[in-house]
Amino acid sequence: MRRTRLALGALLAATGAGALWAAAPASAPEAPAAPDRIVSINLCTDQLVLALADRRQIAGLTRNAIDPEMSGAAITARGLPLLGNSAEQILAIDPDLVVGMPASRSAALAALPRRTYPLLDVDNATTLDQIYASIRQTAKAVGHVGRGEALVARMQAELADLPKPGRGRVAAYYQRRGYMTGTGTLVDELIGRTGLVNLARKLGKPPLSQLSLEEMVAAQPDFLIVESATDTVTDQGSEMLHHPALKHIPRISIPEAWTVCGSPGYASAARAIVAQIAAIDRGAR
Repeated sequence: MRRTRLALGALLAATGAGALWAAAPASAPEAPAAPDRIVSINLCTDQLVLALADRRQIAGLTRNAIDPEMSGAAITARGLPLLGNSAEQILAIDPDLVVGMPASRSAALAALPRRTYPLLDVDNATTLDQIYASIRQTAKAVGHVGRGEALVARMQAELADLPKPGRGRVAAYYQRRGYMTGTGTLVDELIGRTGLVNLARKLGKPPLSQLSLEEMVAAQPDFLIVESATDTVTDQGSEMLHHPALKHIPRISIPEAWTVCGSPGYASAARAIVAQIAAIDRGAR
């Protein structure tokens, strides 16, 4: 359930103003061009900060930053300070930039003594273009605009010639306990980019819904896209994904860490989906 809650939080996160501003009503100083004590208070902004800031600039990340099932930058995050949702920890660091999604709604910041911190509210990305915007937004705030442009260019090159082997076939992104990712999400955009049609879109489902085993069998999707952590049965939530009634549906398995956030992991997920569709098609000949 921890991953489901995090995934739901990422899907439903409210977009911020996308600017540096104050946590308290008093006038806040502008963030320095290259802040020295950056704190990220969101799993998704952890990954952006890790990709774009110098390691010496990072003063704190969330505890999920080192979880390889949730973060595509877990290895990079090892050894850096990890913070709970604690006002005291943030106060002790005295950050010169706090990054979140959005940072301004953090309960920990609201509990701090009345003073101001430069904040970066990063918009929740549900499309590839919004990922690029988040990268550029964060790169500017941490003082490495060129690094952000290089990352965007690298992702664009990786995706430029990506084939669309889906050919209009239907795929369901099916998760523990029957949750299915639907329209208006990054996963929906990713599925379409590979030439597939999202079953949730076909059924008119919202960003996150539940589809019973019987409903999934009746829908007859051409593929199930599942989180690689559910490739084996580890709990009741993952057990239903291995029901015999689903065994005839070809599976595409990708790490949740590549899809839970709008991050550079998007390109890795797209390439993995394309490669696995091609492998399934070759095996069917």
